[in-house]
Amino acid sequence: MEETPVNIIQGTQKNSKGTLVFSSDHGGLEYKEYLKEIARDWGYNIIDCGTHSTLSVDYPDYIKPVVQEVLSGAKGVLICGSGLGMSIGANRFKGIRAALCCDQLLAKLAREHNDANILVLGERLIGKDQAVACLEAFLSASFLGGRHERRVEKLDKLAL
Repeated sequence: MEETPVNIIQGTQKNSKGTLVFSSDHGGLEYKEYLKEIARDWGYNIIDCGTHSTLSVDYPDYIKPVVQEVLSGAKGVLICGSGLGMSIGANRFKGIRAALCCDQLLAKLAREHNDANILVLGERLIGKDQAVACLEAFLSASFLGGRHERRVEKLDKLAL
């Protein structure tokens, strides 16, 4: 039996740096749990959209709840075994720019140049320390605008 994704709001903080919404399939559960705790320690409010078990689930079921929160202003983190399926699925939604990153430079550039609003990670492809570095770079970088703004607008127009 498949688990139904349920939003669970955890650890609301008064002086929050913002909201991060996480989701994973079974292949990304370990990193999701680990990164949630780190982000909470950094001062972020956390929303966890599942999965909450190591039982095999279908990753597409865990994308839309994150997308909905991101479109309301949160930043998102999706994690599966490779990150490929989550990134493909998330980028089907208008207004979403999900970036599959394997190092901090990609995570930084995804924010600065592409105004990425979802960080996607592949648990089977990078180590925990690298995942933390990606999350930190993603959260600390800001969209540069300028010549990049025109390009992001063109990207957004590609969405059907």
